[in-house]
Amino acid sequence: MNKTIRRASVFCLLLVLALLVRVTWVQAYQGQALADDKHNRRNVIGQFENPLGNIIVGGEAITGSEKTAGKDFGYKRTYVDGPLYAPVTGYSSQAYGASMLEGVYKNVLNGSDSRLKTVMDTLTNKRAAPGNVLTTIDKDVQKAAYDALQGKQGAAVAVDPATGEILAVVNNPSFDPGSITGATDQKAWDALSADKGKAMENVALRKPQAPGSTFKLVTLAAAIENGLVTDIDQQTGIPDPYTIPGTRTPLPSEAGSAACNNVSVRTALRLSCNNVFAELASKLGQDKMRATAEKLGFNTQIDTPVRTNPPSRYPSKKMSIDQVAQTGIGQFDVQATPLQMAMVTAAIENGGKLVAPHMVSEVTDAGGNVLESFKDPKSQQVMKERTASMIRDAMRTVATEGGGKPAQVSGAEVGGKTGTAQRGVNNSLAPLAWFTSYGKANGKQIAVAVVIENSDTDRSEIGGGKLAAPIAQKMMQAWLKK
Repeated sequence: MNKTIRRASVFCLLLVLALLVRVTWVQAYQGQALADDKHNRRNVIGQFENPLGNIIVGGEAITGSEKTAGKDFGYKRTYVDGPLYAPVTGYSSQAYGASMLEGVYKNVLNGSDSRLKTVMDTLTNKRAAPGNVLTTIDKDVQKAAYDALQGKQGAAVAVDPATGEILAVVNNPSFDPGSITGATDQKAWDALSADKGKAMENVALRKPQAPGSTFKLVTLAAAIENGLVTDIDQQTGIPDPYTIPGTRTPLPSEAGSAACNNVSVRTALRLSCNNVFAELASKLGQDKMRATAEKLGFNTQIDTPVRTNPPSRYPSKKMSIDQVAQTGIGQFDVQATPLQMAMVTAAIENGGKLVAPHMVSEVTDAGGNVLESFKDPKSQQVMKERTASMIRDAMRTVATEGGGKPAQVSGAEVGGKTGTAQRGVNNSLAPLAWFTSYGKANGKQIAVAVVIENSDTDRSEIGGGKLAAPIAQKMMQAWLKK
C-alpha cells in the first residue's frame, strides 16, 4: 500500500470513529433532551395521538376528546360548559400549549407521566393510558357565581374554611377553551388575545388589585394580635375629621365625620371608617402589619396547584408613616386577588387556622389508583382563636346592620366586609367594588370573595355592598342550602 492510500485510509477511519462517537453521544446523552425539547413536533403529535384523560367536577368529566380528520393529530380536546370552568381547566391546544390545570397536569392527562406506566408499558416504551384530575370545585357554587357575574366584569372565589377546598373560581369575561384546541385556530386565538388577552385573564387567581376596605380585616387582626385593640366595643378615641399622619391631607370616610368620630372598632368596621384603620396601621407600623399580612398569604406564591403569579402583596420596601396609614385601608401598594381575600376570611371563620387552599383533591391513573392526594392539606394557626372570634363578631354586624345586608342567607350566620378601591391616575378609572364574607349553617361553612372591576352601574353607586355582596350571597346560599 503506498503512502497516499495509507493516509487516506487512516483519515477515513478517523472520520468513521468521529461519526460513531457523535452518534453514541447523541443517543446516550442527548437523546432524552432532544425528545423532550419543546420544539420537537413529535411530542405534540404524541400527546394527541390518543384520547386525553379528564378533569372531573362532582364526579362528572368537564373535558373530553374528539377524533380529528387530520393526519398528524388523532384527537383534540373538548369541553363541557367551557366558559363556566375555563378559569379552572384552562386550555389544551395543539397549537398554543396548555394552561391552568390542563398545563399543570399535562403529562398525566396525555399519558406521558412515568407514574402511569405499567411494566409492559416500560418494556415496550408505549405511552400509558392517561390519568384523571379530580377537582374540589362544587358545580352549584360555580354556576351561582357565573350566573351572578353576567353583565359585570369581575371575579369570585369560594373556599371551604375547614378543608381548604376551593369550591369556585369564576371570571367574567370568560372564554371557551374549546375554540382554540385545534391546530388551525389562529383566528380564534387572535380574538382571545385582543385587548391584552383580557378574556383569558384569570382575575380570580392571578390579578392582584387594591383590596380597598376588605383589607381592614387584616389591619384589625394585626391590631388585636398586637394588643392595640382589646375590646371591639370600646371607643377608640380616634377623631374624625382625620389627617393622614405626616401630612396635611384629610382622610374622609363615606359615612361622614360625625358618624366616624371616636367610634368603636365594631362601628368603624360597620361604617368602614377610614380614620380608625389608618390610625391603627400607623401605630402598628409597617413590620407588624406586614407580618400579619404574610401569615395570611400575602407576598407568597400559592400553588392551588395553579400558581398565583404574581402573588398578593403587602409592601416590603420601606414606607413613610403616611404610606403605612394608607395600607391600613387597603390602598397605597397593597394588592390582593379574590383568592387571597377569601383566604383571609376563611382563616377568620376557621378559628384563626388557615388551611392551604387547593382545587384538586386527587390525581389518579386510568384505573382509579391515586397518584397524588390533597385530602390532608397543610394548615397553620395564623391568629389566636380569640382574635378570629372578635373579628367574626364585628363582621356579623356589617352583615346585619351595615353594607353587607345584601349577603344575608336565611337561616345562616353570615359575616362580611365591603370594600371600594380607588384606581387609575387621579381616580380616572371606575373604582373596584369588593365584598368578602363567610357563612355557616347546618355544619357547613364557606368563605367568599368577589371583586367587580366594571359594570353598567353609575359611578356614584359603585360599592361592594351593592354590586359584590349579592353575588357572594348567591354563592353562599348554593353551598349552605344543599
